[in-house]
Amino acid sequence: MGVIDLFVSLLPVNIIQGLIYALVALGIMIPLRILSFPDLTSEGSFPLGACALAACLELDFSPIGATMVAVFSGALAGMATASIHRWLRINTMLCGIIVLTILFSINVRIMGKPNIALFSHPSVFSLMFGENSVNQYNQILLLGLLVAMVTVLLYFFFQTQAGMAMRAVGASVPMAKAQGIDVARYTSWGLAIGGALTALGASLQAQLQGFADVNLGFGVLINGLAAVILGEALLGNQSIKRQLLAPVVGAFIYFQVIGFVLALGLRPSDLKALTGMFVLITMLVPIVRKTDTGPTVGIRE
Repeated sequence: MGVIDLFVSLLPVNIIQGLIYALVALGIMIPLRILSFPDLTSEGSFPLGACALAACLELDFSPIGATMVAVFSGALAGMATASIHRWLRINTMLCGIIVLTILFSINVRIMGKPNIALFSHPSVFSLMFGENSVNQYNQILLLGLLVAMVTVLLYFFFQTQAGMAMRAVGASVPMAKAQGIDVARYTSWGLAIGGALTALGASLQAQLQGFADVNLGFGVLINGLAAVILGEALLGNQSIKRQLLAPVVGAFIYFQVIGFVLALGLRPSDLKALTGMFVLITMLVPIVRKTDTGPTVGIRE
């Protein structure tokens, strides 16, 4: 099979992965860009969402109910990170590391074991499409509608007073405090939204692949970050619309690139190294451009 034929055969799977990681990338973007709060909690909230979903399905929850529990658990993980940072004044990244480390043990406790098979349980896809739930194009349709809905809801949320306050916190904490904005509360809300979106992506991933595992979060952060950076390199982030579209577009393109690289014959075990190099190169490009053009006065970077 030629490279193009192999790439085309992988295309539906790559689109599905891109749509799932669009939710994860949005969950990473909100703390990073909207709140200027570098956060690593997504490495823990991703497996938490899958494990919470699996535990609920084992207790005979409906797929929608189990998914909602997973989303809520991810929100709690984000709020835990924000609370540790607020009360203990610990570095934001260290807060995320602490929470994701704790979550590993919590995930095992939630499921009672390191992994659970979900093949015998219904999913949101089987609820929607019945016997045709394994059809990849049906899965793409449902995921695409969900990603579009989440993106639109976030766009309208960031136009509200609460959303504007959250953006003000990310722009300047001293200025936000001077305007009477409760910085701690809006930071907590922002991280909760980010954790909820990451857990939502994980719950959908678990339902598609048919199992949940405590190690699902490995590499999630770097993949999501790569999607955010790629999207911003293509679309920019000068407006809230571009900030929201960048992770979605970036995730979609990123997984097409991954699919093409796999079609060329690269080993799956090499993808982590490739992703890390890609992030480094993408982050280096703006620095090189700034050096070539010299400092620009009066433009906010």
